[in-house]
Amino acid sequence: MIARVLMFAIVLMPFSARSQDDRARPTRPPADSAIGWHASGQSGAVVAGGAESVEAGMAILQQGGNAIDAAVGTLLALSVTDAHLFCFGGEVPILIYDAERGVVESIAGQGAAPRLATLEHFEAKGGIPRSGIESAAVPAFLDACLTALDRSGSMSFTQVVAPTLQILDRGEHPWHANLARTLRRLIEAEAAASDRRQGLRLVANVFYRGPIAVEIDAWSRAHGGLIRYADLATHVTRVEEPVSLNYRGHRILKCGPWTQGPALLQALQILEAFDLSSHSSGDPDAIHLQTEALKLAFADRDEYYADPLYAPVPLNLLLNSDYAASRRSLIDPDRASLDRIPGDPAAGQARLDPERSTVRIGTDGPSLDTTTCIVADSLGNVVAATPSGWSGVLAGETGVWLGSRLQSFNTWPNHPNVIEPGKRPRITLTPTIVLKDETPVIAVSVAGGDAQDQSTLQMLTNLIDFGLSPSEAVTAPRFNSEHLVGSFGQPAPELGLLRIDPRVGDEVLAELEARGHRIQPSRSPVGSNPTVLRIHPDTGLIEAAGCPDSRRHAAAY
Repeated sequence: MIARVLMFAIVLMPFSARSQDDRARPTRPPADSAIGWHASGQSGAVVAGGAESVEAGMAILQQGGNAIDAAVGTLLALSVTDAHLFCFGGEVPILIYDAERGVVESIAGQGAAPRLATLEHFEAKGGIPRSGIESAAVPAFLDACLTALDRSGSMSFTQVVAPTLQILDRGEHPWHANLARTLRRLIEAEAAASDRRQGLRLVANVFYRGPIAVEIDAWSRAHGGLIRYADLATHVTRVEEPVSLNYRGHRILKCGPWTQGPALLQALQILEAFDLSSHSSGDPDAIHLQTEALKLAFADRDEYYADPLYAPVPLNLLLNSDYAASRRSLIDPDRASLDRIPGDPAAGQARLDPERSTVRIGTDGPSLDTTTCIVADSLGNVVAATPSGWSGVLAGETGVWLGSRLQSFNTWPNHPNVIEPGKRPRITLTPTIVLKDETPVIAVSVAGGDAQDQSTLQMLTNLIDFGLSPSEAVTAPRFNSEHLVGSFGQPAPELGLLRIDPRVGDEVLAELEARGHRIQPSRSPVGSNPTVLRIHPDTGLIEAAGCPDSRRHAAAY
């Protein structure tokens, strides 16, 4: 948001040493809630994490708000109901189909590394911490929401935050009262505006360039944090053109290579030459081909993806059809690959010379974070968002939990995703919108770190290739390859390891094992938490579903 700089006196706020357990319990769903895990309707639908957040979005839709208003209201509520997975000081990439303008836009809701977050700083500390005060990127969530409202919404911040305040005012956790007070300060700022869009700018001013920014700065300085007023005051939410690719008559849209999203497009491009529709979703051939395509796409992700403002990501080459064909040639339909094989898109070669790889490994493991949000309305607007932020700390008495997203950087000199002040980390968060004949027909949001686009691929093949409904897609047995460099602390690939829901059946497991996959049976949700929305353009019916084993919730009317 563009805003004037406002100056306020510094107010010192005490550091909160509360543990993450203070936000670990989800807030209770209403006793009379009729929200389930799947729903359908023609006026609007919301599918997300906590039940009360879905209710928040539905209330906004029924009050006359559009899908963008409802999505922002849902996201704000999720920072409370799903606070063990996502925080107000965290991040959220957002894809929006704006029906009035007929465009899809990517709202790049990822904060940069603070100016003090240098490679030298973290090398002296032995690496980037997985949690705590020094691992926080600049909070991006609020400005991403305000940017979405400014470009495509119809309601004020005051209107969309009202359901969140109702939840906070119950005071179920000590920090709720402080966050409610912060939100009311934002509402007070908005009240001084002469129109809606000016009000959104004033909200951004208070948080990023006003008294709240000053308080976060003072608290960070006092307690060893890296965030400063200048980091907040210069934060920018970029509105970007999505990356897209055609797959079987559908246009799949993702955020850019500052996320892992384009890896999904690479995998789909590899798969398009195979006749998946001749199989079922649980067929060993279908599972094998999808797994092998994902291995190749994620090897390229690990090698090349980063903030394109700081590193020359060769995205056009990575998505070139000839390059996809060369990568596809590496798939053996009868044997699982046990090697990590990045390609060389600059040379158009299927394999990169190992001597030229800048990938190293660390020692940490996966992270269980993130929640989901998808909304559609009767006007044709669609929003897919994947909010996250966890294992950070509470910024004094602001009630704002900070995230720990700097851990998605690495400390490998010369690698595109090496940490650098002002740079965005390459994140796993990766919403999806799908168009057919330039009309939105599918939206997907998945929680689950490196498994997100793996499950998104399965949601898309379930819907497009195998003809499943959204409720069938989210409950079908899933699989998740660990044949990649982990995004949190960069643990080494577990080559050939395939976590898979044993409901596929013993014969399928035995066949996959015979092909060389290292099978690890895993109960649903198999490390990922998908939500799916499908729109039928001919009837206007909206179907929404979220994985019930992941406690996703859906509502429609």
